[in-house]
This record gives sequence, C-alpha cells and structure tokens, in this order.
Amino acid sequence: MAKKTMKQIAPFALLALAAIGALFIPTLPIFDGGNAYNGADITWIMVATALVFLMTPGLAFFYGGMVHRKNVISTMIKSVVAAGIITIIWVVVGYSLAFGTSIGGFIGNPSTHFFFKDVLNGEPWAGAPTIPKSLFSLFQLMFAIITPGLVVGAVAERIRFTAYILFIALFGLLVYAPLAHWTWHPEGFLFKMGVLDFAGGTVVHISAGCAALAGALVLKPRKSKLLQEEVPPANIPYVLIGTGLLWFGWFGFNAGSALGANGLAVSAFFTTNVAAAAAGLSWMFFDVVRGKKPSVIGFCIGAVVGLVAITPAAGFVAVPQSIFIGVVAAIISNLAVYYKQKSTLDDTLDVFPCHGIGGMVGVLMTGVFATTAVNSAGADGLAYGNAGFLWTQFKGMIIAVGFSFVMSYLIFRFIGMIVPLRVSSEDEELGLDASQHDEKYMQGTLLVHHHNGKMVEKAIEAEL
Repeated sequence: MAKKTMKQIAPFALLALAAIGALFIPTLPIFDGGNAYNGADITWIMVATALVFLMTPGLAFFYGGMVHRKNVISTMIKSVVAAGIITIIWVVVGYSLAFGTSIGGFIGNPSTHFFFKDVLNGEPWAGAPTIPKSLFSLFQLMFAIITPGLVVGAVAERIRFTAYILFIALFGLLVYAPLAHWTWHPEGFLFKMGVLDFAGGTVVHISAGCAALAGALVLKPRKSKLLQEEVPPANIPYVLIGTGLLWFGWFGFNAGSALGANGLAVSAFFTTNVAAAAAGLSWMFFDVVRGKKPSVIGFCIGAVVGLVAITPAAGFVAVPQSIFIGVVAAIISNLAVYYKQKSTLDDTLDVFPCHGIGGMVGVLMTGVFATTAVNSAGADGLAYGNAGFLWTQFKGMIIAVGFSFVMSYLIFRFIGMIVPLRVSSEDEELGLDASQHDEKYMQGTLLVHHHNGKMVEKAIEAEL
C-alpha cells in the first residue's frame, strides 16, 4: 500500500520541487537587444510559435477521431498533457540540454540555462540574431511538446496514463534533447557532419516514429488486433478538424524555422502547402488504383504524411520539387501501412509508417533536391550534381533511427519495471476513458425529454 502511495505522490512532489526551486532563481533585467532585434521577425516568430502550439490540440483531434469511441478522451489527453510536462522540463533543464554549451557535440551542459538562467537577459541565439533568445527558446519548446504527443497514436487503447506521463518526461530528456542538440546546435555532431534538417524531419518525426515502433513492440497487440476485430473510427469529422489544424499550424512549424520574416520563410510556407496537397491527393488516388473508394481519412492521412516529408526539406528545396516529395512519400507510407496491417505489429494509428517512414523519405529527398539557389546556407543535392550530400543525409538518418529506436525501447522497458505499462484486459475492454479517467465520450447522444428518454439515449449511444 505504501508503495502505491509513493507512486501517487511522486508526480506532484516533483512539480512542487520545481516550483520551490524556482523561488531561488534571481530575476535579472531583460536584454533589450539594442539595434539587433527586428520587429517584423519578432512578430512573425511569435505568430509561428502560436501556430506550432495549435498543432498539439490539432493532433489530439486527429488521433481522437480515429480510435474507438471508448478511448477518445484518453487518446486526446495523452497528446495535450505533453504541453504541461515538457514546458516545465524545458524551463528547468530541457532547453539547456538541447541548446546549452555543447559537451563534445553530444549534449548541452545542463547548467548553462538551468531554470532559464541567462535566457531572458542573454544575447540572442547565434542562429537567430534578430529575435530574443527567450522567443527562440519558446519556439523550440513547441517542437519539444508535440514530438512525444505523436507517439500516442502507436500505443493508444492500451497504455496506462501514468506510464505515458513518465514516458513523455524521459523521452524529452533522453531522446528529444540529444537529437535536437546533434542536429540544430552549431557544435552538434550531426550539424558538423553537414546533415540538414530544416524543421524536424529527424528531431521530431523520425524520433517519434521510431519511439512509436518501440512502444508498439514492447506493449504488444491489443485484444482487438489479436481477434482481428475492426475498430470503427469514433468521429471522422474530428479527423478532418485535426487535419485542418495540423496543416494550418505546420505553416508556423516549417516557415517559422526560417527564424525571420524573410523570403526563405515564404518559400518554406509554399513548399509546405504544396507537399501536403500533393500527398493528400496521392494517398487518395492511389487507394482508388488499388480498388478502394476515395476516403476522407485517406486524404487526411496522406496530407499529414506530405507535411511530415517536407519538414526537413521545406527551406532547402524549390516549390515544384515539393510536389514530387509529397506524391512519393504518400505512396511509400501507404504501402508501409498496407504491409504493417498484414503483420502482427500493432501500431494503432500507423505512426511509424506515416511519421517514421515519412520522416526518412523527407530526409533523403532533402539529399536529392536541396539547392543553394533556395537557401545559400544549405547544400546542393544529388539532382544538382552532389551525390555526397545524399550520402551525408543517409548517414544522419541511420544514426537518428538507431538512436531513437534503441533509447525509446529501453525507456519503455524501464518504465515497465517501475509501473505497469498496460491496462488490465478488463480495463481495455471497458475502454481507457472510463478506466483511466472516469470520464466518457458522449458525442452524438440524443437526450429525449419524456418518460422513455433513457431508453432512447442508450439505443443511440450503442449505434455510435
């Protein structure tokens, strides 16, 4: 009983410890930037930051609409709660690990910006000299929030909420922060290798996709998967809403990564939209070629795959090539989903085929179509006579895949030794909304105000 009590107390105790620790951090004057700051750049990155944050509730709708209706709430909260957990970790030590003074090119010194020391009053980040360092950090925080939220789709309908809370924290510290440091810090070893990732193909999508694969393997299949039962989507309009919010927010995700209101941001904005459009159509039309009817969910998933694939390339490739990237990525991910469904792997919402493989395709396509004509700070790819750059991208991809998968697998195993990872078979049957949160998704229930109203309500609910 005492052991159970400690598990209940620990999360609140850690939060309280962070709150008390914050009381001892001195407040220093905000660095005003002198003439270095650019008002237009600050305005755009603030807007882009808000757009990226909007992707988290968008992801919740996207995932929540595709699971069984008894698991809608539990699926949605697992994405959204990352905004709380990662934000506190980021302020305390996460930003330091990702962007602090480099230790050998592998990790940032945790003391550099411990509890946001020297962020509000510090000089601008070297890669974003026209905006405050605090704004740069806030923008980067939004990426750190959504990444563990992506993994939810692979472990939905069977993972305990407390176990996933712990996963978010450990993933943010042990997977996301190192990858961000390697890729985006000027002293990071992938950065020095010449690997290009404009907005998170490796840091966000490959890491989340490989963590999703690891989680699905550790948790093992749901009962419905073993029995080959079809799980009807809870709410397809939710999927549409989620797709719209993700697409909208992705403009901040990719165009904001230019870190200024400039022509590169416009180019990244355009390539993002084109790749999403091409991939959505590609997925839907490819389904028709295979004998299926064009589906709403198919277009939505395809559009998201296009957004994933263009993410590392958005600021390095031209608009016409983004059509090719979107079309090819959607076909590859579509086939990956098809073969995954024939396997015993239970990645509930196909996170690895869509985000993991989509991210890999995007990183390699960057190696093919990147051009210094779009971004002089980038490189020319295979299509422009530089085969060596494609090899660099391939090596970076393999390193990111291997690290993300192995570390995430170990994290899931470690959590399993501390708390149960899976809900019981009875709770899985009941649904995680009720068993984990004592709440229920009642969308579409009709309340009839007469003597047999309860009977009508139950009948309609059973149909959903």
